[in-house]
Amino acid sequence: MRPARRDTPRTLPARLLTGLAALIGLVVVGALCPGAALAQSPAARSAGVPSAGAQAAGLHIGDGRLLEGNGNDFVMRGVNHAHTWYPGETQSLADVKALGANSVRVVLSDGHRWSENGPADVAAVIEQCKANRLICVLEVHDTTGYAEDAAAGTLDHAADYWIGLKDVLAGQEDYVIVNIGNEPWGNTDPAGWTEPTVAAVKKLRAAGLQHTIMVDAPNWGQDWQGVMRANARSVYDADPTGNLIFSIHMYSVFDTAQEITDYLNAFVDAELPILIGEFGGPADQYGDPDEDTMMATAEQLRLGYLAWSWSGNTDPVLDLALDFDPSRLSGWGERIFHGVNGIAQTSEEATVYGDGAPDDTEAPTAPGAPSATAVTDSSVTLGWAAATDDTAVSGYDVVLVGDGTSSTVASSTTTTATVTGLTAATTYTFAVHARDAAGNRSARSATVEVTTDGGGTPGGACSVGYRVVGEWPGGFQGEIAVRNTGSAAIGPWTLAFAFADGQTVTNMWGGTATQDAGAVNVAPASYTATIPAGGTVTLGFTARKGDTNTAPAAFRLNGAVCATP
Repeated sequence: MRPARRDTPRTLPARLLTGLAALIGLVVVGALCPGAALAQSPAARSAGVPSAGAQAAGLHIGDGRLLEGNGNDFVMRGVNHAHTWYPGETQSLADVKALGANSVRVVLSDGHRWSENGPADVAAVIEQCKANRLICVLEVHDTTGYAEDAAAGTLDHAADYWIGLKDVLAGQEDYVIVNIGNEPWGNTDPAGWTEPTVAAVKKLRAAGLQHTIMVDAPNWGQDWQGVMRANARSVYDADPTGNLIFSIHMYSVFDTAQEITDYLNAFVDAELPILIGEFGGPADQYGDPDEDTMMATAEQLRLGYLAWSWSGNTDPVLDLALDFDPSRLSGWGERIFHGVNGIAQTSEEATVYGDGAPDDTEAPTAPGAPSATAVTDSSVTLGWAAATDDTAVSGYDVVLVGDGTSSTVASSTTTTATVTGLTAATTYTFAVHARDAAGNRSARSATVEVTTDGGGTPGGACSVGYRVVGEWPGGFQGEIAVRNTGSAAIGPWTLAFAFADGQTVTNMWGGTATQDAGAVNVAPASYTATIPAGGTVTLGFTARKGDTNTAPAAFRLNGAVCATP
């Protein structure tokens, strides 16, 4: 039986979530006073130990920030990857780098619950991270849900595992962060998290590990009872080097903007280092995480984030890439890599990989014009001639082009990609950009026009009116009025349009929307299936948005371009 890719169940009963999640904003934060927040513990200062910044050999903490050895502020933009369950998927590190990530959190096992990742394997993972110019967060997953899940291991056992890898980790302080144990406490008596966390930190330092240490929160990582938030100062001060960063996991407990901003700002105001070590966007049975606010706040505060997860989840709703294929990003994957405040927009490579050489500012040449094969009613495979670069081409982005705008609909590390989620009997225009490892993007290739197979009644003369009915931080309500200006009824029908700013439809009435990146296709409800001659059907919807909310530039009804008065 395939092991669960994501072993972080949110087991809090649904009836408690509504009331108890609010406690995140109510926990007393006296322990987070900013005045005492320095990159060195009081014990170390009184003993005359130099500050962490002065003695740092690699990644370290200074004034509440994660810094590189040269003092550069490093903000993680990356994903989680389940190496321990999928050890053959080593190409994944190159794939996430090609999509713009600057870091990756790698799932390992200390042997308590799953097969141990031994020294040779861990050394190989580190070298693969370095070869792909990624900062590597290594974590033990066996601790997940301790005190509630009987199969979970202890932080003490995880600490012994890291000490056993001391020779492998030595000298890798510039490239590796040690995440002691994943979500190391469940919902049962989460106050019990503090003491073993402090003990594990002290044990690693006593053994001589100098790496930045990352610690996860209790409550399956979500800290909905505020234990990590209230005890962060004492845990931080337990590290004599001051090189410790906190990791909060944000799923359905964090479903409002206030909860997210309150939690992250409490740490920032106290100059205590924090990042979002895992987060999800798709809704589950407990709620709908507000990933837009998570990403926007992380960018505003310059905090790291690591999305869960690249591929292989037992429930594929959280897969960023389908079947480990970088050319088949899910809607969740498109949001993370190409959406507003996503990885492509905000990621900056660690300067440790610059090797003192000038920054790579030369973009690749434009790829060849794409050609279409295997056209179906809902997909098309595109191929193109390779681009060239002064260093190396790391990937390609396929874009949907329309009326002066374009949006990414597929990415690939090869010269082919399959675009899915298309509407039957609809004409699309595609082009390709090339990217290098430094994030330079080529000019757009020449375009190709593709008409998908099948479809219902051809679209006649039509016009579409689009308006925003109401707007609020992170979301809005819209309305689309589709008018048949011809002399014959239209039906069945499909309506296609594209958002340019990462907007995502969350609910629709009058029709059913499917979305792939920015491209939206709408099928009618039973009561709107036919648009009579001279008649109008109205669609209403709600959607998530970022700071910009540009209206779609064009609408196609059964493939025909509609007027937009």
